[in-house]
This record gives sequence, C-alpha cells and structure tokens, in this order.
Amino acid sequence: MTTTLEVLRTGPLALVEDLGRAGMAHLGVTRSGAADRRSHTLANRLVANPGDRATVEVMFGGFTARVRGGDIAIAVTGADTDPAVNGVPFGTNSIHYAHDGQVISLGAPHSGLCSYLAVRGGIDVRPVLGSRSYDVMSAIGPLPLQPGDMLPIGDHTDEFPELEQAPVAAIDDDIVELSVVPGPRDDWFTDPDVLVRTNWQVTNRSYRVGMRLVVMPLECRYGDSQLPS
Repeated sequence: MTTTLEVLRTGPLALVEDLGRAGMAHLGVTRSGAADRRSHTLANRLVANPGDRATVEVMFGGFTARVRGGDIAIAVTGADTDPAVNGVPFGTNSIHYAHDGQVISLGAPHSGLCSYLAVRGGIDVRPVLGSRSYDVMSAIGPLPLQPGDMLPIGDHTDEFPELEQAPVAAIDDDIVELSVVPGPRDDWFTDPDVLVRTNWQVTNRSYRVGMRLVVMPLECRYGDSQLPS
C-alpha cells in the first residue's frame, strides 16, 4: 500500500514545490520553485531527502493533512506555525515521526510567510516539464492543493536523518530596512522621497509573486499615467 498524505485543509494557499524548472526561460517558462529555497532545502535535509524532492509550501499557515498507509518522517521549516501531530507540537526545524491515521497541522505563523512540510521520500506527484513545482503565473505544474487531495510519498534513499533539530534563528517581527536607489521615472512624482520617509505595511493581499503594501500615497505630476503592462 502506498503511503499518502490526505489533504484536509489548505489555508490560504498550499502548493507542491521543488527547486523549479531552470533553463527553460527561452521557451517562456519561468523557473518557479520554492519561494524560500533555503527553508525548502533545509526541510529536505532534515528528513535525509535529496535536494530535488518536492515539499508542500504553505502560505500563511492553516494546513492539515492525515497520514494514510504507513508511518512517515516529517520536518517543518520556514515561518513558525506551531506544527503539531494530533495536536501535540513538535517544533519548527526539527524531525518528527507521524503514524498511520495521525493528523499533521500547521497553525497561523507568528511571523514570516512561507512554511515547508517535507516528508522522507518527498511528495511524489507527477512532474510537469521536469519539475513538480506549480507556477502561479503560468499555471504550469501540479495544481494548488485542495481538501481531499491525496499526495503520494516517494521512495526514500538509504540515507538516514542525522540531526534532530537544526539551529535556525527565529524570524523576528521587527521593522525591516531596505536599501533603495532612484528609478528612471522618479520625476513622475512631486516628492519621490516620500517612499523612504515612511513605514510600509504588508497586507493580506500578498502571495508568493508579490506583496500588496499600504503606504502614504505618492502624488503624481501627470495624473493617473501608467506604463503599459
């Protein structure tokens, strides 16, 4: 019997992602892949997966899945969502074992955006153009997860997990300072420096392609002129 994860709840957005489709830009196909490659890669390392195995990328938490058909080793990295099995927390950036019938859950993140659920053996959905990643712009790859989806788990290698927990600093919620340079059309605005004299707030209208921000409106010299898309 094949071991699977039965998706019970997805939260705002849950995707299967790997390292993407490199080398296909000349065909108009972007790389896509995990938005936070470091956390994706760490999750795979914790469960002794090769780097090309797929994980579940969870945006803003709220993901639950039931183990079907066997016992699995799992790890959750990235934004801390208080991951738990049958309601018992096991900690971000650590390896844990879930048994047949148990439910894996990720709550709302304390800070940060993306979390990664890795299973030893990897999420073994059918690849598209050489990758198991979903590209939200072109809709190439396995579709966004929905309740009721069954995710097959691949065969694991002979390697065994070597760490119980990775020493990763927590994502803080302090204000982030960015360096900026004036763009080629800063003269379109009466006072472009307003951009660097205020704090920006990320809204919930954000996802892996871009973030919608709230900030003091800029006054344009030329009305509502916009560049062509």
